[in-house]
Amino acid sequence: QVQLVESGGGLVQAGGSLRLSCAASRSVSHITMAWHRQAPGNQRELVASITSAGYTDYADSVKGRFTTTRDNAKNTVYLQMNSLKPEDTAVYYCRTVVDGGSGDLEIWGQGTLVTVSS
Repeated sequence: QVQLVESGGGLVQAGGSLRLSCAASRSVSHITMAWHRQAPGNQRELVASITSAGYTDYADSVKGRFTTTRDNAKNTVYLQMNSLKPEDTAVYYCRTVVDGGSGDLEIWGQGTLVTVSS
């Protein structure tokens, strides 16, 4: 099955930017990829998604600040995060759903921590 590895997290001041990467172990050009995040004490929430055709969708809380793109040649999806706020602090996860043979199989990366200081 495909494996996902996130990178690019770190500590940044409010107003700053980070770019997260999600590298897949094989081609994911034909499937939707999504970014989720989970802050301490909160449930995991959907942040952004990008379809195989490149259509994107965003949570209201990040619209206009975050952009997700994909580079199918590199089997990689990106999340560009601008104008970061302390409330964006969370572990960010990459996720997709693949055909598991006997049904859909949800694949998650290990997550990368983003900390935004005020």
